[in-house]
Amino acid sequence: MRLADCRRIGVMQSVPGATSDRAAAAHKPFTSRSKVRQKPFVIISRMIPSDLWQRQLSQTGRDARYWLVEWWQLVQLGAMILVLALSPSSYAARSRGVLARHIYLTTAPVLLGFTVLAALVTVVITRIVLVTALSYGLSQFALQLVIRVLVIELIPLTAALFVALRCTIPDGAELSALQTSGRLDALRQSGIDPVPAEVLPRVLAGIFSGLTLAALSCVVALVVAYLAVYGFNLAGVPGYTRLFGQVFSPAVSLIFVLKTFFFCLAVSLIPMASALYGMGGSVNLRSSPEIRGLVRMFTVLLLIEVVSLVGNYY
Repeated sequence: MRLADCRRIGVMQSVPGATSDRAAAAHKPFTSRSKVRQKPFVIISRMIPSDLWQRQLSQTGRDARYWLVEWWQLVQLGAMILVLALSPSSYAARSRGVLARHIYLTTAPVLLGFTVLAALVTVVITRIVLVTALSYGLSQFALQLVIRVLVIELIPLTAALFVALRCTIPDGAELSALQTSGRLDALRQSGIDPVPAEVLPRVLAGIFSGLTLAALSCVVALVVAYLAVYGFNLAGVPGYTRLFGQVFSPAVSLIFVLKTFFFCLAVSLIPMASALYGMGGSVNLRSSPEIRGLVRMFTVLLLIEVVSLVGNYY
């Protein structure tokens, strides 16, 4: 018994020692190899982030500078266009013919199509609003909702986007082609400023087209909404005009006119600025000047819409 106990005690004492020795012997080379392998990785990981941060900061600084330059060029061109538009010398006999031609080519081809589109959209939206209001017992607010949503909010924005897609963006591409071919440089060398000669007629034509489409479509939408509710009956004219006066208060009317004008100004001016200045100083190769111009235009339209909503409902 004593010999067996001594053997058991000896085994119990010898096994942990041998296990710890083997674990230590097996762990030492791995630890030394891992330390040797980690030294280059630690050095590289300490060197790369600082270099990347410097490149990223320099790239961000260049992008911010080009961004500010592009917006400044846009604001400068807008100020020049407004000054030239208010100057009587811009409407000389030679300039009036060019301006009239641009206004006709910008407005006439899209006037009928957009008016018909506005009438169809008005019929559909009026019907949807009337059915929904009747189902909830709110038919007395249906026409007011149609006027607010359709006439005040949707038609000015839709008219501006329609003019941008059909007129001002193609005009901007035409102006960019003139810039690429060197015709604008030839005008500068001959002493003619290309801004009043080529840019001003296109911008004014785009503004006139947008305002015309918005005004005509609003009138058509109001008439179609009345016919959809009252039919060919003059009995609802007094109540309809009273409702129209309640919706279009002086503040709402002023905001509506300003919003429509700035919508048309944005969609007419930004494509011309992108074509004239190129907006090509940025080193970002993932987007072209045309794409950046479109992003800038939609950003301005969104800001104008947000400001108008704040003014109307807050």
